Amino acid sequence: MTIDDEARPSRSRGLLPRLVALLLAFLAGTLAMGYALTHWDTAARYLRPAEPDPVPLPAMPAQPSRPPVIVTPLPLAAVEALSGRVVELEGRIGAIDARARVASVNADRAEALLVAFAARRALDRGVGLGYLEPLMRARFGEAQPQAVATILTAARLPVTLDELRAGLAQARPALAGAGPRAGWWQAVRREIAGLVVLRRATAPSMQPADRLDRAQAAVEAGHVDRALAEVARLPGRDAAAGWIASARRYVSARQALDLIEAAALNAPRPDVTPPASAPAADPVQPAAEESSEPSAPAA
Repeated sequence: MTIDDEARPSRSRGLLPRLVALLLAFLAGTLAMGYALTHWDTAARYLRPAEPDPVPLPAMPAQPSRPPVIVTPLPLAAVEALSGRVVELEGRIGAIDARARVASVNADRAEALLVAFAARRALDRGVGLGYLEPLMRARFGEAQPQAVATILTAARLPVTLDELRAGLAQARPALAGAGPRAGWWQAVRREIAGLVVLRRATAPSMQPADRLDRAQAAVEAGHVDRALAEVARLPGRDAAAGWIASARRYVSARQALDLIEAAALNAPRPDVTPPASAPAADPVQPAAEESSEPSAPAA
């Protein structure tokens, strides 16, 4: 063992008491400072942080005193002019409403006419109505139910004017004869009766050939009803029963179309009389409000 080894333990033993003494002194100083801050006001003023100086707020400007409110009544002429203006505006609004109702009715009428014209065109072409059937029922089902039913039935088995022309020309030989059920005696009587015919010069001829000529001319002109009347009086009309049935269906359908077109044109018009404006009430002049603030004394 050397001299240095003997001196090292004694040196370490002398350092420890010093550290303990320093720690105790630090704790004692901390306790003393805390006591001074809580119990000694003079020391607390020096040790505490300084408070910032208060910033003065800007002074609010003084509100000027409001003058008293005095309500001036409107002149009688101004009140009457304002009432007249209101009545005029009411009249304009009523006129606009009446025109709008008329325009709505006219639009409905135009749509109904378009449906009727489209149905006539379809029947003239010999095609079905298709999408027009529900429109026909909706537009005319209540006003003209029988006419609508006739048109819908005719559209399922349409007959055109060309078919009637061709059918009449084909049935002409049979119509000019005496008919399949006429005997020889009836044929002889018809021939003898046709030898001498007394009639007025302006009256049409009753001969079958003349009736057929008039019927053919009527069909060419589109007057199927006249042609049907001539053919129905011919002695050989039983030979053209099919043509007569088709012609009757054609005539019934056109008469029904005429009815629904008339119903569309004669739709009821709305009442366009503008409502009577109520008389303007007597104007009431507002009373002047007295000021709540006392008036300043005269100098």
